[in-house]
Amino acid sequence: MSLMDILMIVVPSTLLWAAPLVFTALGGIFSERSGVVNIGLEGLMVIGAFTAIVFNLTFVTTFGSLTPWISILVAMVAGAIFSLLHAVAAITFRADHTVSGVAINLLATGLTLFLVKLIYGKGETGIISEGFSKVDIPILKNIPVIGKIFFQNTYWTSFLAIFVAIIVWYVVFKTPFGLRLRSVGEHPMAADTMGINVTKMRYLGVILSGALGGIGGGVYAQSITSNFSHSTISGQGFMALAAMIFGKWHPLGALGAAIFFGFAQSISIIGSSLPFLKGIPNVYLLIAPYVLTILALTGFIGRADAPKASGTHYVKGSR
Repeated sequence: MSLMDILMIVVPSTLLWAAPLVFTALGGIFSERSGVVNIGLEGLMVIGAFTAIVFNLTFVTTFGSLTPWISILVAMVAGAIFSLLHAVAAITFRADHTVSGVAINLLATGLTLFLVKLIYGKGETGIISEGFSKVDIPILKNIPVIGKIFFQNTYWTSFLAIFVAIIVWYVVFKTPFGLRLRSVGEHPMAADTMGINVTKMRYLGVILSGALGGIGGGVYAQSITSNFSHSTISGQGFMALAAMIFGKWHPLGALGAAIFFGFAQSISIIGSSLPFLKGIPNVYLLIAPYVLTILALTGFIGRADAPKASGTHYVKGSR
């Protein structure tokens, strides 16, 4: 197997697994840049995956090939609504952000499994017939070398995730909205004195995190698992959280970190087909993504500084 053959397998697979992490990590950036710690990303992905699969199974005869795309929009709305629970608890009632995030994760898992059994009478849904499948990108696939590696047997969702990461970078660092968002996450009192509504900005940050987390879950379920069960989302939300930290709360940094973790996940699936990994027992390949996540965080967490007001409550008029 030549190097080109290996790259043609590894690169599309890496981008496939990275896409849900990119969306969810970008959501985490919005929340934490506003000053609200959100470790409930796993739960938001669960809600997104559940909503996307149920909507897909229910309306596939109505929307046909458009169903997966409409499903991720519905998952986005569901994630945004569900994230309001975290926003109300952490911002309005000033609950501990970490405890609220854990509650979101537990509630999402319990609620979706209950609804799956209620709707389908068993612990998992059926397999969707319309999901995100491999495509060859017109024109770009004909580019010498690069076309075969990046634009053949790939997925539209991978490029959408990269595009959204660039958009989020622009919004966070190049727009007045982004400046306000970052100001309430760094120094909410100073932002308040400048007339910025701290509560409003933090609510928007959390809602955007829910929307992007829902998209991440919807993309994962419709491109990788094709159904929903208790094991559909199994740590991907925490990997996205790790990608956000590894990327130093920067959209492009999170994109790079998510691609790294996507590579680790893809290796656990395609490793047996690669000549230099054939001799490694499958169990080691399966745990590789989680080990690499821990190693990445322990190696870089000391150099990554969170927004200064992240995790702190703000009461208007207090000092």
